[in-house]
Amino acid sequence: MAEDAEAAAECGGGGGGGGDSGVGACEPGVAPIKAQYRTTKERFHQYLDADKREGACQGTPEGDPDGSDLAEPQAKRIRLEDGQENGKTEVAAEPPEQRQVPKRARGQNKSRPHVKPTHYDKERLCPSLLQESATCAFGDRCRFLHDVGRYLETKPADLGPRCVLFDTFGRCPYSVTCRFAGAHLGPEGQNLVQEEVLARCVHLPPVRNGLNRVLQQQLRKRQVCFERAEQALRRLTQSPLPVVIPETTVATVTPEQNSCHAQLDTAGGASSLRGSPVSTCGPLTDEDIIRLRPCEKKQLDISGKLYLAPLTTCGNLPFRRICKRFGADVTCGEMAVCTNLLQGQMSEWALLKRHPCEDIFGVQLEGAFPDTMTKCAELLNRTIDVDFVDINVGCPIDLVYKKGGGCALMNRSAKFQQIVRGVNEVLDVPLTVKMRTGVQERVSLAHRLLPELRDWGVALVTLHGRSREQRYTRLADWPYIKQCAEVASPMPLFGNGDILSFEDANCAMQTGVAGVMIARGALLKPWLFTEIKEQRHWDISSSERLDILRDFTNYGLEHWGSDTQGVERTRRFLLEWLSFLCRYVPVGLLERLPQRINERPPYYLGRDHLETLMASQQAADWIRISEMLLGPVPPGFAFLPKHKANAYK
Repeated sequence: MAEDAEAAAECGGGGGGGGDSGVGACEPGVAPIKAQYRTTKERFHQYLDADKREGACQGTPEGDPDGSDLAEPQAKRIRLEDGQENGKTEVAAEPPEQRQVPKRARGQNKSRPHVKPTHYDKERLCPSLLQESATCAFGDRCRFLHDVGRYLETKPADLGPRCVLFDTFGRCPYSVTCRFAGAHLGPEGQNLVQEEVLARCVHLPPVRNGLNRVLQQQLRKRQVCFERAEQALRRLTQSPLPVVIPETTVATVTPEQNSCHAQLDTAGGASSLRGSPVSTCGPLTDEDIIRLRPCEKKQLDISGKLYLAPLTTCGNLPFRRICKRFGADVTCGEMAVCTNLLQGQMSEWALLKRHPCEDIFGVQLEGAFPDTMTKCAELLNRTIDVDFVDINVGCPIDLVYKKGGGCALMNRSAKFQQIVRGVNEVLDVPLTVKMRTGVQERVSLAHRLLPELRDWGVALVTLHGRSREQRYTRLADWPYIKQCAEVASPMPLFGNGDILSFEDANCAMQTGVAGVMIARGALLKPWLFTEIKEQRHWDISSSERLDILRDFTNYGLEHWGSDTQGVERTRRFLLEWLSFLCRYVPVGLLERLPQRINERPPYYLGRDHLETLMASQQAADWIRISEMLLGPVPPGFAFLPKHKANAYK
């Protein structure tokens, strides 16, 4: 969810400002690192710069044209490379003794330099040449290259000798455009195929919940009807809102409604009501013709399971695969805006994709109005495969809040009720809600809304123990979550906030919640799920952490592609994740266990060079790590994290 990925902007590394000196007794809000590892900022950067000068990283890939590397300001404020922030020119820095203590960096880097991955392909090859027996539909009007020889002259050098797609699936669909093409191109430039691997992968389940081209065109032309949603909206607006949804209104289906469902099924690639019979492995049901009553809906039983929070930007499919490997039980896609889904935007539908390893998977919707939310829920109910749908009632960012979505729904009880009841009526899967304690810091609203949500048919609620106004400036209010768990009973309530160790998870479960949701803790150390299940602290080595990053890049190349666009998109998401990973302090370096999520790490030298490099909070050092996995960055590459408190230049 958006507020989970924005955690860094509000946490600012914990409770405190500067931290230039790492030697001496630890200050409040600073992670207690053993004295033999602590150091100063100057020594820390001298250690890393010495390795850079020895040739570990050639040139200036961080995008600084003159090769200069600005030191971190005393309070670790962000400085954009062009000397501007939010459109205002930055004045020359004053001497430390004259400069006032600046306000802690928070919010988003809205003026950050952003280069789309398509920018790096100046001469792009026509996609028709990559498809077997395909002709270009645009002919002479095509704006892409049709000369493979000319393309190869301008194509950058390969990034490595092995192609992940070729090794995993037996064939790379990107052919000559792959940045690892040397692994699967024959002597005459033909794309090689491993028949045995390809035959074995044919039977593997594919990634689900993609957007069908036919459905996309119908959505853009507004040719998809939402009969069930319109009927539900008419009942909600014309009659008084009852406490419980009448089962008769949910189960009633008209012939026109059936035809509407058939249209959605055909457009979305789902099984058509009047289509040819399909062989099944289970009993024959009539769920596609007769609506399920609320009591007949599939129950969501995830009590005691570890729930990975929906994380905007960082909670992508490759990251979720990493967390599933370490023991996450329940996963949820990134926050998807319902209006963008109804418009058929491919980038928004990509947030709904589900990998086969995600056995319990849901999607999260954000919206401010009952009509768009109900229609979007009906559309997803007929076209994608999920185990539950979650409504975002916790997003604190202004872009969402000012439009009436996210946290604003907690103050719009009438619209909130219509959204919940309307979405629940058109869904055949359980409906969940993720919310905060309230909008204002001292005015909690969750305990009042929970009984109503239970009566409206919500299957589960996740409560983040902070308000919108509070953001991440204080610890999560777990005593209040305990109070809400008692009020919500028998509806299960999951708690969320400040879980970074198995001790934190154990304390959270003692409050009476049905389970815990993990957000920032998974970003700082995705092996947290293993620690909780095995009840131990894992002193993971730097080489093991690099292997995790390597697996992420491999998953990213599978998901986004191995051409230039896919490689650079994978690099961008890797760098965003590294802006969180740098806050992790290895277990063997701590004076006391466990590390608290609100404790920022001081400057320290790790047990080896790689461990020290991973502790750097400079974006240039993250780029060096990305080059170990994805090769050198393109000329003119620049990166600044999405949130201001994530990195310091």
